Amino acid sequence: MSLPSLHPDLPDEALIQSMAQGREDALQELHRRYARLLYSLGHRMLRQTDDVESCVQDAFMNAWRHAARFDAQRASAKTWLVSIAHHRFLQELRDRPDTNLEIEDWDAPTTAADPADRILAERAVQGLEGPHRELVELAYYRGYSHSELAIITGLPVGTVKSRLRSAIDRMRTHLGAGGPA
Repeated sequence: MSLPSLHPDLPDEALIQSMAQGREDALQELHRRYARLLYSLGHRMLRQTDDVESCVQDAFMNAWRHAARFDAQRASAKTWLVSIAHHRFLQELRDRPDTNLEIEDWDAPTTAADPADRILAERAVQGLEGPHRELVELAYYRGYSHSELAIITGLPVGTVKSRLRSAIDRMRTHLGAGGPA
């Protein structure tokens, strides 16, 4: 018996529910919608195409395996997928041998799959004050943990956490999301 095809305008959250029920076509549709965004983030963080491809594939497989755990009250589907991918990218960075790259090397312009997303994200980050922007770049693009950021900046861990939270809230406000993105 064949399953009816998914409606192309089905909300992301409904696609995740379908994934939790074993619908591979729901995974394919989420991949179609968000793979470019995840590849863009991955290239910015990892810079090695083979690693990015592997990590994005792992992220979608993790989303497939854990679709039943998705809670739309905690995050949007997009945020959930980006978070899964981001954690996978960070793990890849942590598994690499230590390399010393200057922040300018990590912050160099990259080509994003979706120019609008890239521009919006860059504007949101650039709209932050210097110390907040540096914390966001170090945490999200370089993969430093809160405790590592505390050592780097000389700030208490609690201050690092609250400043990062504040920076993310400011970025959301700048992007007009108002809530979890």
